[in-house]
Amino acid sequence: MLVRIDPSLSTPLSDQVASSVRRAMAEGDLQQGQRLPSAREVARSLGVNMHTVLRGYQILRDEGLIELRPGRGAVVTAATPQSRAALFEKARQLVADARSMGLSEAETLALVSSCMSSSAKV
Repeated sequence: MLVRIDPSLSTPLSDQVASSVRRAMAEGDLQQGQRLPSAREVARSLGVNMHTVLRGYQILRDEGLIELRPGRGAVVTAATPQSRAALFEKARQLVADARSMGLSEAETLALVSSCMSSSAKV
C-alpha cells in the first residue's frame, strides 16, 4: 500500500494520511484483516514525523475503519465494508469543497440534511 501526501495542500498531513488509506480501502487495495504498514515505516517513506502518521491512523480508528493493536500494529477492521470507507472519503471531500466555497459548518450540515430529506421522499 502506498500512502501519498501533498505538503503544498492546506489539509493537515495526518488527514491526508487517513484519506490515502481510506482511498486504498475503497479501491480494494486493502482488505479486511490486512495489516497497515507501521507508522514508523510510513513516516520514514514520506519524510514526516511518526506522530503525524499515528494521528492519521487514530482518525481511521475513530471512524471504525481500523483497529490499533498495541504491539501488533493497525489492522483493517473486519466489520467495515469498503463502501463505508468510500463514504467517509466522499464526506471529507464535501467538507473540503464546502470550506473552499466559504460555507460554515451549520450551512454544510443544513445542506446535507436537506439532501437526506429530499432523498427520503424519492
